[in-house]
Amino acid sequence: MRIALLSDIHGNLPALEAVLADLRQRGCDMVANLGDCLSGPLWPLETAQLLMAENWPTVAGNHERQLLTLLPDEQNNSDRFTAACLDAATWRWLDALPATLSLANDLLLCHGSPASDTEALLESLDGPGWQPVLASEAQIRRRLGGVRAAVIGCGHTHIPRSLYLDGCCLVNPGSVGLQAYWDDYPRLYRMETGSPHARYAVLEQTAQGWCCQLVSVPYPHRHAADKARREGREDWALALQYGRAGDG
Repeated sequence: MRIALLSDIHGNLPALEAVLADLRQRGCDMVANLGDCLSGPLWPLETAQLLMAENWPTVAGNHERQLLTLLPDEQNNSDRFTAACLDAATWRWLDALPATLSLANDLLLCHGSPASDTEALLESLDGPGWQPVLASEAQIRRRLGGVRAAVIGCGHTHIPRSLYLDGCCLVNPGSVGLQAYWDDYPRLYRMETGSPHARYAVLEQTAQGWCCQLVSVPYPHRHAADKARREGREDWALALQYGRAGDG
């Protein structure tokens, strides 16, 4: 059994298309999507149309929740741009997405942690500087809150990681569509991969257990960066072109 885990597409259609072509070459039996699918100054409607056509198991991220629950003057620029692009079918699709999802083979999908779409399961902001670091085992156990599965897929931080804890394979596949950003929750921090490549993960069930490969895929990232610039988002253009978040 070979499963592709995708997360944090953020409306980056050419990145998603490149990942889709790559995972098909690898013979993946299933694709699962961990949320934050559309929000950003790129191609939210076109991305939604592709995702709805594929009909993959998908959970809602914090941006899906924000799109559905916040008024326009409460939304950030990325969500406001996205909301203005969507059609009725996409709104219905977003509204039907669950916060978590259990699949066959004892696989659990969430966006942040099983308890919260904004809680980073595998990252800690307790260290020095602006960059997140790997969370301690105690932190991860506390965030899991007793939830157990053979595989738990999470996203939100855009940082690719794979680790084993208490017999569970924990995987953040990284972001398909955005390789750097600044955020101020729960405190100000910067995420950077240092590369514009799209990221995803391939899980494979073997006789010895689950194994995970973190995959990096090139795509026409300058095209995406140019689109962000046309929409007045130089911060996104920098992140898309170089995988860097700048000085904030």
